[in-house]
Amino acid sequence: MAKKIGILTSGGDAPGLNPVIAGFTRTAIKNGYEVIGFQDGWKGLIEGLTEDLSL
Repeated sequence: MAKKIGILTSGGDAPGLNPVIAGFTRTAIKNGYEVIGFQDGWKGLIEGLTEDLSL
């Protein structure tokens, strides 16, 4: 069974947010996880708007 982690941010952009997401994703992949991002914050979670960040 694949291990998955979803990552979601809410609110506007903040300085350093993209590097944090990238570092988190790289570390998760190295540890055998698949990382899913949700588009448009909470709306993406509710409506299933996802993107595979493990590519």
